[in-house]
This record gives sequence, structure tokens and C-alpha cells, in this order.
Amino acid sequence: MKLGIVGLPNVGKSTLFNALTNLKAASANYPFCTIDPNVGIVNVPDPRLDALAAIYNPKKITPAILEFVDIAGLVKGASKGEGLGNKFLSHIRQVDVIVHVVRCFEDENIIHVDGSISPVRDIETINLELILSDIEVLTRRIDKAEKLAKGDKKYQSEVTLLKSLLSHLEEGQSARTFTAPTDEAAEIIESVELLSSKPVIYAANMSDADMSGALDGNERYKAISQFAKEEGSDVLPICASLESEISELTNEEKEMFLSELGLEQSGLDRLITLCYSRLGLISYLTAGEPEVRAWTITAGTKAPQAAGKIHSDFERGFIRAEVVSFDTLMQCGSFAAAKEKGMVRSEGKEYVMQDGDIVLFRFNV
Repeated sequence: MKLGIVGLPNVGKSTLFNALTNLKAASANYPFCTIDPNVGIVNVPDPRLDALAAIYNPKKITPAILEFVDIAGLVKGASKGEGLGNKFLSHIRQVDVIVHVVRCFEDENIIHVDGSISPVRDIETINLELILSDIEVLTRRIDKAEKLAKGDKKYQSEVTLLKSLLSHLEEGQSARTFTAPTDEAAEIIESVELLSSKPVIYAANMSDADMSGALDGNERYKAISQFAKEEGSDVLPICASLESEISELTNEEKEMFLSELGLEQSGLDRLITLCYSRLGLISYLTAGEPEVRAWTITAGTKAPQAAGKIHSDFERGFIRAEVVSFDTLMQCGSFAAAKEKGMVRSEGKEYVMQDGDIVLFRFNV
């Protein structure tokens, strides 16, 4: 899963990226400090892996991973090429989720490209550039569909659908707020690959003081939350500078530090949870002496397709899946013990995988 970190220049994108990935990407107080996107791989925290490792003493522990992409600051006119905008927009096209960093803090030493702090205005600036880019892409797709419709009337319904979506965009609304009338229509819209249809998490970059205070009384945060609610997106309060401090700590120091701040999780952990939820992702686990590993799949995935994540032969030659839940295995002490107690289920091709399933796939090729 690839997450793109976007926002206006100097809102804290690269600072947050550095904190999340522990990479020291360039971060400075001027626009376009980041030109080529920085990429960082982050392990998905999963305490279940540590618990399984304590049982199996594996040679290797492999968590699920996320890929963060730090995309340069967008500005007004990006869809027309301003600030190298076309190049940056192409980077956004490659990500699964947009993490839109919005500055909520005052700091006279850090310039703002528009001269003042106004989170919703900043969100609308970026969203408009994505929408304008989408209008160009969608117009070309409509032209193509209209030509096809002259020879085959079945394309007329596609033209009608896409023109309705175009009107929606021209009203300044993101594609993700457009309701497709049918599943088939949704598939057509998805095939256009519009930037403004991508799921968004608004990362409200707060000051240290804001994070330790009552967020429901913070007018800027409230404004972002209302905006996100109206378009069905998520908002994450976070302090990039605080996350930078946390990233330098050991696990033990991190727990103490978060406890002192009254936080249960770091910003990274909360962001990952939101991303999994927004994309409808879950993890199943495999465990043994060679390796304990987490595998990320989409909720609703059936056993053969989940097996295919490990190797295509597993899916092609799927026979059955021997499954036990994580909680049940921990109660029994091992997979073998769970099997002796009749707690391991034998599931077939129609079994829908559940988060935390520990699986042994049987196959024959």
C-alpha cells in the first residue's frame, strides 16, 4: 500500500515524512524543497507478531509494510503546470491513499505561501487543483466514449454517466463525493483513475500545545473536521515536530513519552489504523519456526486468493485452509495444541478470511 503525503509548501510534509520513516529527507523553510518524491518503507506495528514469536522463536519476523511518498508542495495553478505541478500531480496518481497535511499552527519563522493560516482554504486550494486535472482527464475520456457510441450504442450510458460526473467536478466537488448509481457505473468511474476520487486522510498539523489541549475547542481543527465529515474523509490530529521527537526514542522511552502526553498511540500508529480502515484492509498471519509473518489483504478476500498472496501456486492448487483465530491460539499455546483440542477449522474455497486468522494452507500443484 502506497501513501502519498501532499499539501501546500511549508506545512510540515517532509518533517512528518521524516518522523514516520526515520529517513532524513530534505526539509527547509522554502517552497519546493522537495522536487523528486522521497520514498520510505514503514513496518506496520502488530503486537500479535511479537506474541507469536514468543511461542515459535522464529528465525525471521516479517511485518506488513507501508510505503510513504513525500510529494513536493502543490500550489495554485499546479494543474496548469505552476510550480512543476504536472510532475507532482503524476506522483499523486501512483498512490493508494492521499495524506493531506494541513498546517494549523502559527509560527512567524515559517512562511506560508498565502501569508496566513487558514486550513480549509488550503484544503480547497489543493482539492481544486486535483479537480481541474481530473476535468481534463475526464473530458478526454468522454470524447473517446462519444466516438465509440457512434458505432456502438452500449457506450451511450457511459457517456451519460461520465458527463454527470463532469458536471459534479465542474461544480468544484471531488470525484469521491459523487455517488455512482450502480456497481457497474462505479467500475467505469474507477477505470478513469481520477485524482480526486482517491481516499483522503487530512493530517491536521498542530502545535505541541494544541496536541496536549482539548482539540474540540480548537477552531482550526474543528473546521477541518467539519470539512472532512461533509465529504466522508478522515481527519488525524498530529504534531509533526512531536512525531520527530518520538521517532528518536526507544520503544520503552516512546511508551513513557506517549503516556506523559496522555496519548495511547503515536501519530504513525494512528495513521496506519486509519489507512487500513479507509482501504478496508485486514491482516492474516502465518507462524512457524522459519518465519512469523503478517499478510495484508482486502476485507472480504476468500481463502484461495489470500493464499495467492504468498505464492500463485498456493492459489492455483488450493485444497483447504487450516485456520485458528489469534486469540484461540494464544489460549491453547500453539497451533498443534489448538488442533489437538479441535479448535483448528478446515475451511474451503468459499471461506472469507478474518483479521487475525492464523492459517496453514494446503495445496497441490
